[in-house]
Amino acid sequence: MNPQRRSVVRRRVVPAALGTLSVLSLLSALPAAAQPASREDARSAAPLRPVTLAEARTDTYLRSVEARPDALRDFFRRLPKGGDLHNHLSGAVSTEYLIELAAEDGLCIDATLTAVVPPCGTGTRPAADARTDRAFGDAIVRAWSMQDFPPDQNGHDHFFDTFGKFGEVTWRHRGKLLAEVADDVVRQNQFYLETMVTPASDSARKLADQVGWDDDLAALHRKLVEGHKLDNVVAEARKEADDGDAEFRATERCGTGESRPGCGLTVRWISQVSRGSSPERVFTQLALGMRLAEADPRFVAVNLVQPEDWDSSLRNYSLQMRMVQYLRTQYPKAHVTLHAGELWPGLVKPEDLKFHIKEAVNVARTERVGHGVDLVHEDDWQQTARTMAARRVAVEVPLSSNAQILGVKGADHPFTTYRQYGVPVVLSTDDPGVSRIDISHEYQYASGTYDLGYPELKDLARASLEYAFVPGASLWQGNPTAEGYRPVRACRGERPGLPVRAQACRRLLAESPKARLEWRQETAFTDFERTYTRTVN
Repeated sequence: MNPQRRSVVRRRVVPAALGTLSVLSLLSALPAAAQPASREDARSAAPLRPVTLAEARTDTYLRSVEARPDALRDFFRRLPKGGDLHNHLSGAVSTEYLIELAAEDGLCIDATLTAVVPPCGTGTRPAADARTDRAFGDAIVRAWSMQDFPPDQNGHDHFFDTFGKFGEVTWRHRGKLLAEVADDVVRQNQFYLETMVTPASDSARKLADQVGWDDDLAALHRKLVEGHKLDNVVAEARKEADDGDAEFRATERCGTGESRPGCGLTVRWISQVSRGSSPERVFTQLALGMRLAEADPRFVAVNLVQPEDWDSSLRNYSLQMRMVQYLRTQYPKAHVTLHAGELWPGLVKPEDLKFHIKEAVNVARTERVGHGVDLVHEDDWQQTARTMAARRVAVEVPLSSNAQILGVKGADHPFTTYRQYGVPVVLSTDDPGVSRIDISHEYQYASGTYDLGYPELKDLARASLEYAFVPGASLWQGNPTAEGYRPVRACRGERPGLPVRAQACRRLLAESPKARLEWRQETAFTDFERTYTRTVN
């Protein structure tokens, strides 16, 4: 889709020296249905913070190039954009690269345009044919992505079907996939990536089938861990990660004079769990992912994936929230982020729209929500939003994915509603290879659709690191979503891009990986703003 600017919420950028609009005066201009229900909600909404002169001039440049597509695209590509927190590795790689990997592995393409193992018998063709047969290659690209998918049609089934079509390619090359994705993340001017994979999938499935189901979750967990059964699967998952790391470093040529950009990217894994599977398999994968997160710093969290609207997903949703609730008592150091509310009226029955985000937040106690699109269709959704704001539960928003899968975009999307209620919002890509987009596109789309100025885009990028599962103290004081991004006392007098003078600030940056990443981004913002300040002058 081509981002088009239209005024959903018009914001005015004013330098700090000239003052700011009040939160209440801003909200009074909003449609009544979208406004917070109380003055308390208004006060909790994202503050209109003072704007520096450099930020105002950068925003002036942004407004000046709205009608110049190439300059606008260049602005968003150069914009520092923090990290991507909602990214599925297999769906993040460009379709063309997947086809090339299929050709290198000697795979075949069957009549349904699905990659299958050789030999290529009747009704199949070598994937390598796509190198020379343009029509064949284009057909695979359309089958494995949203390329040329009619924008007026429901893309739900086509989107999710792509994973089965290229699945034979992606499981073989975690390191190569990561190298391709990491290079693009760096090119997009991001500094951090959390990406989802399914660790030790076959062994986890076999263990679940061996142990079976038990309604007593504590008893089921004891069966998994006794005799080191689960620890053996954890060890396999760590070996799998080691092999992927080695393939990644070899592909990126890390440590050589010809190293690729991705070598410098901070990457962490999230263990994805197939929510459509049997209860014993879901529980086993959750336990594996959380045990892995406590055993290996490369892994940070678990997440439930697959369509939330499948019959099995709907039937077992509340049970799965209770699974996470119990396992959090066993693995308190493991983080949790959950796909919740990736639903819309007409996709499921009305009763299935009433509680998914609420239970993810209140039962599973998730730290972040993925998608969260059906918020305003849930029972007592205002209280859920208030709870998310109070507990700083961020919502991961992949706008293109929501438009393609659910057909939800613009004013129908709860992006603005979350922000009004003070819920932390982070932009993300979901499956950029399938969607045929990148994170720069998502920022540009958000800016054009919701009329976000540069200061708001800057704070969205800051949020993507603030709410990342990176250890260590933050560079920011208090609750930055509610109070604005103000440096902690130790670094308050420091200027990004210049040597850090205060010993306390140097110590914070040395000891905290999170603060280091955030300081790195602030330095990048300083350089970015300097470029556009010169342009405006």
